Amino acid sequence: MKKLLALGLVAASLVSSALATTLKVGATPVPHAEILEFIAPELKKSGINLEVKVFNDYVIPNIAVEDGDLDANFFQHIPYLDEFNKNKGTHLVKTVGVHLEPMGVYSKKIKSINELKDGAIVSIPNDPTNESRALDVLVSAKLIEVDTNAKLRTPLDITKNPKNLKFKEIEAATLPRTLNDVDIAVINTNFAMNANLNPTKDALIIESKESPYVNILVVKDGNQNKDSIKALNKALQSQAVRDFIAQKYKGSIVPAF
Repeated sequence: MKKLLALGLVAASLVSSALATTLKVGATPVPHAEILEFIAPELKKSGINLEVKVFNDYVIPNIAVEDGDLDANFFQHIPYLDEFNKNKGTHLVKTVGVHLEPMGVYSKKIKSINELKDGAIVSIPNDPTNESRALDVLVSAKLIEVDTNAKLRTPLDITKNPKNLKFKEIEAATLPRTLNDVDIAVINTNFAMNANLNPTKDALIIESKESPYVNILVVKDGNQNKDSIKALNKALQSQAVRDFIAQKYKGSIVPAF
């Protein structure tokens, strides 16, 4: 009888393992990977093992989803995704929006944006969408004016630059490291927080919460209707995640659902 019971337990375990689904999701460390790790226990109850792969890069996780090495990724917004698909010929689509990370202006050399001197050096992201977004943040502070007809703006589209600001275009993930060498840097919140910079406390200027740059879950087109992806969508837009974002990030990150 004991042998039969043992065999039954082994069989049940094998069936359970067979029914379990593994989801591999790429994410940048903060807050994306933290949010995914938060929902992993809940997904496990539904038979989904969530494997979070952490990247400090905006290109590799998209290529990995396109190639099928990842089931999804969580790090980008729609303007970046659209530009990536256009330039790389990928077939990636949004499933759900999760949160907004207001972009901020940081400095180790000045305490107020009013202290910014003529000829100051400014580092900004070098990818097209985030570069344009960074310039918009500087426009909102009346530091520059730009050609509004340009869809994705670069420093070449600046029409007025009263402080003669000098721009350095840098890979987004490395922008915090430039703070010793520049006067101000315009940094995405995920990379700022990864460098222990708090947007609500440390940013000299912060992007408006009305920004269209909501961070989204992305899959390869054709996979958005998989049950496991639908379960992931639901978990990411749960009240539990809303509460987690509010409690952990204290306003520096805003739920977008």
